[in-house]
Amino acid sequence: MLRSLSAVFAALLLALFAAAGCGGDDNTGGEAAGTGATTGGETGGGEPIKVGFLYIGPPGDAGWTFQHDEGRKYVEEQLPNAETTFLDSVPEANSGPAIDQLVSQGNKVIFATSFGYGDTVIQKAKQYPDVLFEHATGFQRADNVSTYFVQHWEPSFLLGMIAGRMTKTNHLGYVGSFPIPEVIRDVNSFTLGAQSVNPDVKVQVVLISTWFDPPKEKQAAKSLIDAGADVLFGIEDSPSVLQEAAANNAYAATWNSDMTRFGPTAFLSAVELDWGKHYVDRVKAALDGSWESEDYWGTLAEGTVKLAPYGESVPQEVRDEVDEKLAGFKDGSFKPFVGPIKDQSGKVRFEDGHEMTFEEFLTWDWFVQGVQGKLPG
Repeated sequence: MLRSLSAVFAALLLALFAAAGCGGDDNTGGEAAGTGATTGGETGGGEPIKVGFLYIGPPGDAGWTFQHDEGRKYVEEQLPNAETTFLDSVPEANSGPAIDQLVSQGNKVIFATSFGYGDTVIQKAKQYPDVLFEHATGFQRADNVSTYFVQHWEPSFLLGMIAGRMTKTNHLGYVGSFPIPEVIRDVNSFTLGAQSVNPDVKVQVVLISTWFDPPKEKQAAKSLIDAGADVLFGIEDSPSVLQEAAANNAYAATWNSDMTRFGPTAFLSAVELDWGKHYVDRVKAALDGSWESEDYWGTLAEGTVKLAPYGESVPQEVRDEVDEKLAGFKDGSFKPFVGPIKDQSGKVRFEDGHEMTFEEFLTWDWFVQGVQGKLPG
């Protein structure tokens, strides 16, 4: 699905959210980035191409970077004439030199997998007009810059439904990274999903200003559990929240990947990302000359974003209920983001019968009623 963001939206983002997004520069990455390079398989042919990847965290984080690296490996499997390389644990402040390094190595397509790389990507795109850039979670485009992400609010709503059915305290917890649009719309979608099956649910949010800091993630999760939350969710890059839930007889849903192995009895499901096909499509387009600047938002129907398999603790009746809504999201028959929708103060923001537009999802900068926690003023 191709969509363009308006200049108004871009200005709103810049004005409201200076923090880096999924994952942003949280200064936990090393000064010297890790590197890796491999070549595709032995079958197929065509003109060779070098493809570089820029990672905010380590591929072993089991989350955000891990899933992007799985997509890189898929490129190698499917396109034998593609040689890939990557730089990992690259903080925002070091992204310029890192891109220079990837270009000097001959990479003609560069996937920059952090919102916080955005300004640098635009600058470097002007410097290297013969290089094609793909920026994950970004909104700034140019002739040689595309952006891509997923419509994560759909599976987040479904995870909210599971949480709403599983909670015994009606107190859910959310460990968020930065107060940026992707986090806000995720909190809201999770909350609305939970309230659709359990109107008494409240969601307490803790923002930790980092994407990958396992001790900090665990500390935030424990504080929510101590406050009464018995089901947790959140956007961060390690399995720490799930592990803390498992250690305290609570449940958790995760982001980025299926993290069942880190807490089998506590795991409910996940917003699972699958970048492989999109990465192959974009590299193929670069190879055959059909590449164009676009703003891509992957959907459940396309499979770029998925609802991970249910954990062993999720009852069959809950699975059946969620499966029905999942099918509805995929075929377009289930449209739950319809007013009235109120903010935390009780003010109606979307009137009765108003179906939220794509642009309204992207510019969602307030918490819905039932969310406990404040955004920076």
